[in-house]
This record gives sequence, C-alpha cells and structure tokens, in this order.
Amino acid sequence: MNEQSPRAAAAQPADQYVLILSCPDKQGIVHAVSSYLFMTGCNIVDSQQFGDQDTGLFFMRVHFSAEAPVTVDKLRASFAAIGDSFAMDWQIHRADEKMRVVLMVSKFGHCLNDLLFRARIGALPVEIAAVVSNHTDFAELVGSYDIPFHHIPVTRDTKAEAEARLLEIVREEKVELVVLARYMQVLSDDLCKQLSGKIINIHHSFLPSFKGAKPYHQAHARGVKLIGATAHYVTADLDEGPIIEQEVERVGHDVTPDQLVAVGRDVECQALARAVKWHAERRILLNGRRTVVFA
Repeated sequence: MNEQSPRAAAAQPADQYVLILSCPDKQGIVHAVSSYLFMTGCNIVDSQQFGDQDTGLFFMRVHFSAEAPVTVDKLRASFAAIGDSFAMDWQIHRADEKMRVVLMVSKFGHCLNDLLFRARIGALPVEIAAVVSNHTDFAELVGSYDIPFHHIPVTRDTKAEAEARLLEIVREEKVELVVLARYMQVLSDDLCKQLSGKIINIHHSFLPSFKGAKPYHQAHARGVKLIGATAHYVTADLDEGPIIEQEVERVGHDVTPDQLVAVGRDVECQALARAVKWHAERRILLNGRRTVVFA
C-alpha cells in the first residue's frame, strides 16, 4: 500500500477563495471579517479595502486560503450571519473558478480575436461558453477554438426574439458575464436590467464629440491628439454605464485616418481585456454610477 507521507501531505496547496463585499461604512467590519477567517482556520493571502466618503459605503476584497478541508457552500453558510449584521452585499467564490462568459460581436473582430486568444493561453481566467453574433463573419474563427457559435440575426421586428434567445443561452450555459466585443446593436432596457452588472461593453472614447459613422476619420479631421477606449458596464443609458477601465494613446499630426483606426483597435483590445480579467477575478464592485476596482 502506497501511503502519502505527512511531509508530502503538508506540501499540498491550500484551497484558495475570494470574498468581496460592500456595505454601509461603520466600525468593526474589517475586524469581523478577519476574526471570522481566523476562527474558521483560514489565512488571508491579500486584502484590499476602500471607504467612500461620498456615498458612505465600504468595499472590501479578501483573497484567503483554507488550511482545513472546507467547501464554498459551508463558507457561505457560516459567513451569512456576519453579512446580515452589517447589511452586506457579499459573495464568496473559489479563486481558481473560471467564470463562464458569452462573447458578442458584429463585423469588427479585433476584440473577439484578442479575447479568444487570451483565454486560450490562460491570460484570462474565463471559460468562453459561446459566441453570439448577428452576422456569420467570424463563425470560422470561433470554430477554430472549438467554441459554439450562435448566429442570431437582429432586425427591428425580431429584436425581442433575438434577446430572448440570448437569455436562453445565458441560462443554459450558466453564464456569469456577457461581453460586447464590438457588438453593434443597442440592447433593450429590459435586457440591460435583467443582466445588470453582468454585461461589459467597449467603445472609443471620442463620445460624445464624434458620434456615428467613421469616428476616427472625424477625429482626424479635427486634429485629435489622444486616441482612447472605454470599457464599462451596460445600462439602459447608452454608453453611459459605470466605467471600469480606460486606455489612451498619444498620436501626432502626421498620422492618417487608417493609422488612427489601427491605434484605436489596439487600445480597445487592451481596455476590454483588463475589464474582463478584473471582473472575472471578482475585483470590481459597483458604487452607484461608478466602480471600485481592486486591480
């Protein structure tokens, strides 16, 4: 019989978890959380916190390890009393748990391609459950990653049906996040409410100055010197949801409109990838119309 030695058993890595919370700010929150972790045999790996004087809310993210065997359900059950006593909005998840994600795209594929590759090489802690598009342009690309591709055309008459199909995919695939990787359709107010805090969008940061078609060409005509992109949560207010991340790149007077477009693609990919990563790692907490990002 081949038994594991005590030294080998001790070398086994402890299970890792993440606790995130927000609540009205008051004395004793950090003490209550740290005492709970101590009493349950857990060890804090890292901890971040923020008290917002404007809203009176307190935010915290704790990455901890559990030395003794325990399940996430038991941790949630034993923490519930503390959560209730401080009126917390809280979650506990395994740190190694990959978030299931649906990507949505139309006819610009740079963000889709970037996210697919980052997920493949492990740079994003996500599992892409499906890709949804109102066009078929990227079906072959998605298929090369062995990921289901759903073509859901959208017209004014079929919009409600298309969104119902999207929600069906989200439920069936147990999806926690929908990413609009340059999906060029306006979502209904009802869909935004149903997936509140669970949809991330990316767009250029020229708004509201340069709206509509060819914004980079409009920017070139005005001699813009900074190219930017904004990743934010989707709300019923078009392109005005809580901002997660922004990226900028300085450009000179000698760049062409096509070069501006290329720079824009790069900054969009960077900003969106960071936003998705931080969301998947449970680093973002909503603070009204703003976000707290423990990056």
